Amino acid sequence: MIPLFVYGTSLSGEANYSVVASYVLSVRQGAVRGTLYDAGEYPALVLSGRDRDLVQGEWLIISEEGLKQTDLLEEYYGPGAERNDYERIWIRDAKREEREGWVYVWKDSRGRPAIPSGSWRRHRNPEGSGV
Repeated sequence: MIPLFVYGTSLSGEANYSVVASYVLSVRQGAVRGTLYDAGEYPALVLSGRDRDLVQGEWLIISEEGLKQTDLLEEYYGPGAERNDYERIWIRDAKREEREGWVYVWKDSRGRPAIPSGSWRRHRNPEGSGV
């Protein structure tokens, strides 16, 4: 089973969760150090070492096939592939270091605006109480 941190459209209940839903064994809340950027229909994460920069999300425990499906969704074709939209790297949770796994990231903001709350759900629905 494979741990995967998600922070955008693959969160439970969001638009692309259906891509991984049948491969998910468990879901837990989490956070990683970084900045979230608004790329239009989806967010992107750029990592940071600063404690004050937290991105809210979920740790999914998925099967190997689930990881293959998320690689396709995130346009990840392997380490360092030129056509990757995201890179997939190993990371630890910012608050619970025993939680670690894969996450999809950008190297920089690509000129996109930051999401100050660090929460895709809050950004998309500022009136709601989403995490």
